[in-house]
Amino acid sequence: MTDVARHAGVALGTVSNVLNRPEKVKEGTRRRVLASIAELGFVRNDAARSLAAGTSNTIGIVLADLSNSLFVDIARGAEATVRQHGMNLLIANSDVDVAKQSLNISLFEQSRVAGVLLAPLDTAVVRTNSVLSTTPLVLVNYASEAGTYSGVVADEVHGGYEAARHLIGLGRTRLVFLGGPLMLTAVAQRLAGAQAAVAEIPGVTLEHIETRGLRMTHGRQAGQDILSRPAGFFDGAIAASDLLAVGAIQALDEHHGYEVPNDIAFTGYDNNHFASESAIPVSTISQHGEEMGRVAAQLLINEIQGGPSTLKRTVVIRPDLIPRRSSLGEAWRRD
Repeated sequence: MTDVARHAGVALGTVSNVLNRPEKVKEGTRRRVLASIAELGFVRNDAARSLAAGTSNTIGIVLADLSNSLFVDIARGAEATVRQHGMNLLIANSDVDVAKQSLNISLFEQSRVAGVLLAPLDTAVVRTNSVLSTTPLVLVNYASEAGTYSGVVADEVHGGYEAARHLIGLGRTRLVFLGGPLMLTAVAQRLAGAQAAVAEIPGVTLEHIETRGLRMTHGRQAGQDILSRPAGFFDGAIAASDLLAVGAIQALDEHHGYEVPNDIAFTGYDNNHFASESAIPVSTISQHGEEMGRVAAQLLINEIQGGPSTLKRTVVIRPDLIPRRSSLGEAWRRD
């Protein structure tokens, strides 16, 4: 800033005003200072500025897995709200790694961000009353069981219920739930919702094939498990993620004579972007990721402005079914 002031022939305070309170500077002077900034390649050190002012205009968001477009949607929604408040958003990907998640939170703390949005991995660390950050923090896609942090979650039980009701409404009565491990809160809740829907209709059955994860490779293995049963054993499958559904459908498709949805109808979960573009577009449950991100960002901004005494609360958003070819067959038409 001293170099800019010398180059523009103005006082150091004038440069500061141009950067922070431009309305106080005459237009001609402001343009001269901006020209010097451009010519010298000056970039403001916001980290140092935050240290000096004791405040920051940056929020960090730590996402569990950017390969899942749900988290991309969450980031998009959060950024929209943060920008409306004149703040910036920095994004970090934990890549399904607990150590990396902790490192990302620490890096944001060291950078003196104003607050952190955390879409965490479902581990004992977040299930307990652990202090995740000394910086204001709000959870996304997870609820603090101890009420330590505010958060935004989807109603996973309702999502599982809607997926099962959709298949039952299509006349499917021999259902299977693909998903695991059940130590994952969201998977257990989605299964509970499907079980509740099945319990309402006499004659409908539901079996659970527990997977070791929610990725496509786990779905392919689940597809092999379905193929190991007699033909027609299941006529409807509720997958706990779109990746599982796509993997299972691929495994079934490789077995000649096994057609989706004629032989078995599928629903997925997450509304992952590629699921709608797969060879057989997958019916799915949308958790409204962008809305979750917007609400979480607003909760965090409220907490930053209100201080540590701000009331902690969890907002629950109800997911919706998006039907596609994997359950509707030729009755579905791409827009």
